[in-house]
Amino acid sequence: MSGRKGMIGVDVGGTFTDIVSIEDGRIETVKVATNVAESYQGVLEGAAEVAIGSAAVFNHASTHGLNAIITRRIPKIAFLTTEGHRDILDMARAQRPPEANTDPRWRRSFGDVTAPVVPRYLRRGILERLGADGSVVIPLDEDQARAELRVLARCGVEGVAICLLNSYVDGRHEQRLRELVREEIGEVACSISSEVSPLAREYPRASTTVVDVLMKNIYGPYARKLESGLADLGFGGDLNFADCAAMLAPVEVAMERPSRIVFSGPAAGTVACAHLGAMIDEPNLLCTDIGGTSSDISVVTAGNPFVNTTFELEHDLLVNTLSNEIISVGAGGGSIISINPAGELKVGPESAGADPGPACYGRGGTEPTTTDTFLMIGILDAERFAAGRAKLDPALAKAAFERLDTQASLAERVRFAYKMALNNVAEGIYDVVVKNGVDPRDYSMVAFGAAGPMMLPALLDVMHLKSVIVPPHPGLFSALGLVSADQVHADSRTAYTVLTPDAADEIDSVYSEMETAMRKSLGDDADRVKFVRSFDGQLMGQVWETPFVEVPSGRITAEAIEQMIATFHDRYELRSGNRFEGMPVQGVTYRLTAVVPTAKVEYLPPPRRAGGDVLRPVGSITLRYLEEQDVEAAEYERADLALDDVITGPAVIREPLSTTFVAPGQTARVGSVGEIVITRAAKEN
Repeated sequence: MSGRKGMIGVDVGGTFTDIVSIEDGRIETVKVATNVAESYQGVLEGAAEVAIGSAAVFNHASTHGLNAIITRRIPKIAFLTTEGHRDILDMARAQRPPEANTDPRWRRSFGDVTAPVVPRYLRRGILERLGADGSVVIPLDEDQARAELRVLARCGVEGVAICLLNSYVDGRHEQRLRELVREEIGEVACSISSEVSPLAREYPRASTTVVDVLMKNIYGPYARKLESGLADLGFGGDLNFADCAAMLAPVEVAMERPSRIVFSGPAAGTVACAHLGAMIDEPNLLCTDIGGTSSDISVVTAGNPFVNTTFELEHDLLVNTLSNEIISVGAGGGSIISINPAGELKVGPESAGADPGPACYGRGGTEPTTTDTFLMIGILDAERFAAGRAKLDPALAKAAFERLDTQASLAERVRFAYKMALNNVAEGIYDVVVKNGVDPRDYSMVAFGAAGPMMLPALLDVMHLKSVIVPPHPGLFSALGLVSADQVHADSRTAYTVLTPDAADEIDSVYSEMETAMRKSLGDDADRVKFVRSFDGQLMGQVWETPFVEVPSGRITAEAIEQMIATFHDRYELRSGNRFEGMPVQGVTYRLTAVVPTAKVEYLPPPRRAGGDVLRPVGSITLRYLEEQDVEAAEYERADLALDDVITGPAVIREPLSTTFVAPGQTARVGSVGEIVITRAAKEN
């Protein structure tokens, strides 16, 4: 490892694989098409184009597992649970999404009548039962369990998920069942809930365990092929996988519980924003990643992303793992423009995707999209799309707009499509703002993704934002988040405990057990990390928790319990606006994290312009359809920009994988790490 100092981050998406390489402060970017069937091949193809041999770390994020579940291209697995409860996966939480409350035809996407993740015939009940205190109510019937496992063996299952009632208290029955799986079925992937997610609430624990088995089958072979391929390319550093909060873990640790890495790509974008904000003194950020299909929106407050303790892959399909809260809106570059039955123009949420894609791609698409809109306006350069790897056809875009069944003129169609696309994104951002209770006037928006810098600056005219920030390399900014994150080990345990002085020893035992196990997994890193404790608690009688309440370090004593109670009330009041100090507090889930410091990307400052030198545009372009009259806009190359350069809109700033549009009445200034900060012109006075 000596002499290796470079860093590589890879974000594997459904359409493209983004690779960033950092060597001696220089950032190199590569974008290649994702090989959907064997996505590791696209990773290796991109890695071969960068300095892989001198890299110390290779950090990886992917939506491959998520896409497999959504499309149901998943291995055949079985589910074992306590007898009488095998339909827990079909019932889930028995909750409907708001839009389906009055729809009698609505069905859960993963239910038995639609596309079950585990079909009912592969869900088997096991005769056993533990009490809520861990006592054995019904002993495990091994003969009956073996009979069920032989049935599953004949069905050719490739994995087994085991989730027994109350096993989060005591996993002895699950552990024995895992041994029986090995004896009766063989070396197939097997996960038990008492190790994957030792938390209360049966259904989230069950669904998490099922997802974990699926990910073992999907990512296990993938990781082995990736490691082998990287070694062939000369890589000898550390391979890390990012989880759903973009926290890194060594590949061998990630593969122990791969349910945590099922949806890591978008989370990396939020971490990239937080890291950039720390460098430019912008702690409050609205992070908006606009790709081809959707806009992913998240919040960073006081420098920290908002983290949830669970998330949904689909409605009601839950995974118990820490995750950055990200809201997706069906508004992206591929959003289809159509006319609804009332004769009104509509943009999205349907998307043309990558195949056939927007009409201007020339791949057979006939419906206009947001990308066609910006090409018609003139903001996109038809000859330089995707770093020149693709050419766009304005004639096909125009023909697609002309096919719309409306009496509006061509100019009105394009103008309305432009405004509707912006409005859709603005509505999604307002939903996030309201949900998180933030004042957008105190927040800057980070515009990234291939379409973010093109669309988002115009929102300054409709939202009261502090500014819009276009980061360095916005088209691959999520991949930069992978070299902006820490390596984090996390564990959690459920133990319903009323916080009284008498409970100190029990809680201390929970933390001691977790810390001992974590120190063992950390190995040599254990002595240089800081362990951070927290707990999820509730007022007695509540059915929901207040998460991430700080817990003092050291031995848990009666005094520490008093501090935990006081901190809980402070956090509860901050979240709900109320304080109930007279009510007892109950601890539910106890959490432990250990952060291993890692090297992070540092953005080099842009050059200073020599005395007497001024920024000059490389040309001028005509923007049509924005207003009643055509608008002349200056055209700049981002590579030509220097520190404190100022650009007055309307202007277009081009770079290989993205285009920034500075609207009329706006001003753009180049910041300390090369970021472009766009504000309303009045703010510069």
